[in-house]
Amino acid sequence: MEAGGLADSLLSGACVLFTLGMFSTGLSDLKHMRMTRSVDSVQFLPFLTTDVNNLSWLSYGALKGNWTLIVVNAVGAVLQTLYILVYLHYCHRKHAVLLQTATLLGVLVLGFGYFWLLVPDTETRLQQLGLFCSVFTISMYLSPLADLAKVIRTKSTQRLSFSLTIATLLTSASWTFYGFRLKDPYIVVPNLPGILTSFIRFWLFWKYPQEQDRNYQLLQT
Repeated sequence: MEAGGLADSLLSGACVLFTLGMFSTGLSDLKHMRMTRSVDSVQFLPFLTTDVNNLSWLSYGALKGNWTLIVVNAVGAVLQTLYILVYLHYCHRKHAVLLQTATLLGVLVLGFGYFWLLVPDTETRLQQLGLFCSVFTISMYLSPLADLAKVIRTKSTQRLSFSLTIATLLTSASWTFYGFRLKDPYIVVPNLPGILTSFIRFWLFWKYPQEQDRNYQLLQT
């Protein structure tokens, strides 16, 4: 195997491994819901937005003919759909959850209708769909900035997951390098904020370690 082909295979494998590892962090939420038979302390919106993101990138991968994108996002969509169904099963306020789901699915269906019916040129469709996926992914990576501001305000990292931060950094970095190999800016650009926010979280873990969190909470009480 040539050096270039080996590098592509290794990067592809890293993308699959790290991304599925990041998606599987939701299994702890699933276990919590099944054990407590409730959705207390579990957020629904990340499941829904990640599912929509997976389905969008799955379409982009299918149009591009890239099996790495197809496999990762197909498995991711199945996992997120599972999390959503379990959440719906144990949620008492199903109306609000179903309304959010129907709204995002409606936007997704309208988007698919636009890309597949009103944009006949394949290259133009690929570019516009890639732009949509990039913007959606960037918004997902930047959405937790409010939580990071709260961490600084409270001087506590209790709401942050160290394992998820590591998974996000490895996933974003592997996709960034993979995008460079493919010369695909729609893959490179949206993963850069993931790297940036991961390093910000590492800095917060260093600035406000868990021991300091406990001391700060004792002072507050």
